[in-house]
Amino acid sequence: MILAARTIRGPLIIAAVVVLVDQLTKHWALNALDNGREIDIVWTLRFNLAFNKGMAFSRADWLGPAVPVLAIVVAVILLRSLKQSSKALLPIAVGLVVGGSLGNVVDRLFRNDGWFHGGVVDFIDLQWWPIFNVADIAIVVGGGALLWLTLKS
Repeated sequence: MILAARTIRGPLIIAAVVVLVDQLTKHWALNALDNGREIDIVWTLRFNLAFNKGMAFSRADWLGPAVPVLAIVVAVILLRSLKQSSKALLPIAVGLVVGGSLGNVVDRLFRNDGWFHGGVVDFIDLQWWPIFNVADIAIVVGGGALLWLTLKS
């Protein structure tokens, strides 16, 4: 059964905004941080360009081509889950996870080697945590909200 437009509209708008902001910040990072330039912000926070061809935390580079497929499958499952719950936070959480996932899929499709072999652009560097990006933040916040909703029910 196809989801009603009103059920999916909000999460898709959130996802689109996440993808847009993610891609704009990555475009900025590619231009501002080329040639090894780093920008110190505050304390250990700095902007430092890196590329991740693997999974989370740059692990398992050889699995890189499978990550976009898995991300798309998860996005579809999450969007379909919307019809099974009336929790107000669920569409926001789903929109964040879907948007973050698709933001990183765009990189894997079109950056570097391209078509499922590209590297995800990372640039937010705390120096004590793996380098990440806006899409990763959306995935973590949305995933945390999904976990909270699951444990709460």
